[in-house]
Amino acid sequence: MLVARIEAGERADVLILSRAGIDSLLKHGKVLSGSDVTLAGSGVAIAVKAGAPKCDISTAEALKQTLLKAKSIAYSEPSAGGASGVYFAKLLERMGIAEQMKLKTKYPPPGGFSAELLLTGEAELAVQQKPELLHVSGVEIVGFLPGDLNLVTEFAAAIMGSSKNAAIGKALIESLRSPEAAAVFWSKGLDPR
Repeated sequence: MLVARIEAGERADVLILSRAGIDSLLKHGKVLSGSDVTLAGSGVAIAVKAGAPKCDISTAEALKQTLLKAKSIAYSEPSAGGASGVYFAKLLERMGIAEQMKLKTKYPPPGGFSAELLLTGEAELAVQQKPELLHVSGVEIVGFLPGDLNLVTEFAAAIMGSSKNAAIGKALIESLRSPEAAAVFWSKGLDPR
């Protein structure tokens, strides 16, 4: 959504987006060449309501069986464009269980958190990027999707090509690469790069 807004003419000094979003804007000349830096990465994880039994997602087969046994799951609506929702829908297809999962899948509102559906009882398992799961109190992270089934989304910052405050923007980006910022990233479920 942010890439579309920028391509439509919205302006900012500093952009913080997925690496794919920054790369797309670089190709279209919307980002100051050489100003982009990767800040952190975020993997896709599964959460349960606090106190609920933690399921086995240690291998691809364990994950598949856990999903098939779950009464309900929640993840971002793929058509909304969120990285984890798009990826997870494709993963269900790849695992050969997309049809079985359709009737037990719940979606949060656009821009919402799948873990909120754990609290309402609408979902037994929530799938989203770890920071988004951690944003909802009252849930516990089971773990990341196992092995090569996990998708790590990298987040990057860059100066917009039309910035009138490029020097200040560069200082902001540098502060986001400091040890203090890295500690905050860790505490919020992001892996600093």
